[in-house]
Amino acid sequence: MIGMLIEIQLIHTDSYFGGRDSNMKKRLILSVLSGAVLGIICVIGASLRLGWQGNQLVIFALWYNRLLIGLVLGLAGNMVITKRNWNWILRGAVLGLNVSGAFFFTTGAVDWVSFLAGGIYGIIIEYILKRFAS
Repeated sequence: MIGMLIEIQLIHTDSYFGGRDSNMKKRLILSVLSGAVLGIICVIGASLRLGWQGNQLVIFALWYNRLLIGLVLGLAGNMVITKRNWNWILRGAVLGLNVSGAFFFTTGAVDWVSFLAGGIYGIIIEYILKRFAS
């Protein structure tokens, strides 16, 4: 359903993205897929730390959070925090930590590993986008 909504929105946003519709589409697809894959890695780590039994909903929410990090970073391609050539690193860390903060604070602000991993995953997703979606 979400993929269909993104697809429909991208069809009608050519003027918004300055005629770079296909590049933005590639960026979004790659970022969401990267977030989903990194979310699976995060699920494995959280399952080892917390245990799977009784924590399924929390672990699913963690995966979904990583998916959202990918979506947010995919949409933030033109966001400039600094004019230096490492803007992508800062954007990945800042947005990754911001999205990850939603999960962190709803769990009582105790899971620092998952919170900080959100910033690292944001940088990894931005690296993938810089390398393959430019």
